Amino acid sequence: MKLYLASSSPRRRELMGYTGIPFEVKVSDAEEIETGAPDELVRENARLKGQAVSRLYPDDVVLSSDTLVYLPDQNLVLGKPRDREDAIRMLRMMQGKWHEVYTGVCVRRGETEETRVDVARVLFDPLSDETICRYVDTGEPMDKAGSYALQGVGGMFVRKIEGSYSCVIGLPMATVRDMLLPYGLIY
Repeated sequence: MKLYLASSSPRRRELMGYTGIPFEVKVSDAEEIETGAPDELVRENARLKGQAVSRLYPDDVVLSSDTLVYLPDQNLVLGKPRDREDAIRMLRMMQGKWHEVYTGVCVRRGETEETRVDVARVLFDPLSDETICRYVDTGEPMDKAGSYALQGVGGMFVRKIEGSYSCVIGLPMATVRDMLLPYGLIY
């Protein structure tokens, strides 16, 4: 039995690599949904990604995930920025405030499926427009939910995290461990 990671995210590959569990990456071609409550969105998108890859490997275990940023004070979901201006807009909205990071995880083998959602709260420092623009110009925010990378330069803007650090990066490792235990793939 093999483990497939249904993700194109280098950060998720890196986190899984730390486990020492052999796995292969198989990027999902699932069509993601874009509207709904944050927990529903990440749960369903993780499930859709897992189903798409599981169809190709029904006898193996497929791990899939989806992450987004939610601004509770504005009831606003933030995914990946469309362009430079969108990244600047997102960072301006988050600076000096708490936001929530939702990560949905799905583990699937054949027709057996389990999904879970982890949530972490993150407090951003106040940021000047110059800092925001200089950060966006590094290119780092462009493929990240909420337009920042906790494990990169964006980590310098985070004052406090309540919850799982790896949830904010995009793969809550304690949850992943719990979900993979029944398959004998992790200790």
